Amino acid sequence: MAVYIALLRAVNVGGTGSLPMTELKALCEELGFADVKTYIQSGNVLFRSDEAEKAVEEKLDAALGKKMGKRPGVMVRNRKEIDGIVARAPFPEAKPNFLLVYFLPEAAASDALDKMVAPDGEEAKLAGREIYVHYPIGSGRSKLKLPALKPGTSRNLNTVRKLADMAAEMENN
Repeated sequence: MAVYIALLRAVNVGGTGSLPMTELKALCEELGFADVKTYIQSGNVLFRSDEAEKAVEEKLDAALGKKMGKRPGVMVRNRKEIDGIVARAPFPEAKPNFLLVYFLPEAAASDALDKMVAPDGEEAKLAGREIYVHYPIGSGRSKLKLPALKPGTSRNLNTVRKLADMAAEMENN
């Protein structure tokens, strides 16, 4: 069975889309996913499944939509993809908590960064279904405008590293 990492969009952020992680875990188990584990309160869940990545993504997003009244958006990556995302992280001088990885539902257009407005010195790098953004002053104070980020969900590099470690541990057990 493949190990998957699902990243939920707009869950437990700023009071919107409240979903206790115990409920997310139970929902994933009801969907037939195995060895379900959650990580922090921002909608990160790891599990095993025999189904294809896109099927898992659709199944989880539909079930969450039914539960929450609106589909939050779910981005699923497999263990190998998460490892690659960590390995390819640009901006080596960036503090890991100031480097966000935006997970997108599909690959961004090659010109996705052309409309970026970065008044605080933000830097971005396009990488398929991910966009890396370095926020020199932190994302909370940034005035960055980048429309390509809207359909995605972000995690800082520390969180992505932890999810990669958890996925590796699951796969090795």
